[in-house]
Amino acid sequence: MSAPDPGSGPSEWSVPGQVGVGPWEGPWPAGEHWDPELLEHGDRRNVVDPYRYWRREAVAADLARRAHPFHVAIENLGHDHNIGTVVRTANAFGAGGVHIVGRRRWNRRGAMVTDRYLSLHHHETASGLVRFARERGLALVAVDNLPGAVRLEETTLPRDCVLLFGAEGPGLSDDARAAADLAVSIAQFGSTRSVNAGVAAGIVMHAWVRVHANLSDAW
Repeated sequence: MSAPDPGSGPSEWSVPGQVGVGPWEGPWPAGEHWDPELLEHGDRRNVVDPYRYWRREAVAADLARRAHPFHVAIENLGHDHNIGTVVRTANAFGAGGVHIVGRRRWNRRGAMVTDRYLSLHHHETASGLVRFARERGLALVAVDNLPGAVRLEETTLPRDCVLLFGAEGPGLSDDARAAADLAVSIAQFGSTRSVNAGVAAGIVMHAWVRVHANLSDAW
């Protein structure tokens, strides 16, 4: 990809509190990944600076190229509002894909448009997710306070895996629990039975990153 000409670059927004950058100043950079409309009008999207002015498809393709070998799955049994948060966090940690198990429709507000840059999959039942994992050699890791679950803090997550989270409230379905190759729980010290599903997903993804990710690739 070509570098922009010296002396060219983004302009700052003049509106206080405006997110993003203004129209590109100077000659436009060359390359298929640049978006002419964003170069002309500015880029207000919630993306890191290296992706400013890039076409959405180009951002998604680059993220796929850099993706980690873990996937994230969450059961959607009752239009769970936490799914958007899980998707946004999966984007931040470079997940290889996100899987919605159960209902196809989910509240996307919490995703903050990050779902447009990820590989999204839908499975009607847990068996569909299990088949996806088995065909690709991915270990299925259930995250829940289950009998026999090992503490996340005392184990190492598999490198190639699917991190599976249950719906808020009921937790993982019986089928998902039965199919798991490994079950992990998060150490807690308060009165609540479990932490929010979106929070749990962030904790577990970060645990994977600490062990397996190349931190030199982080922004």
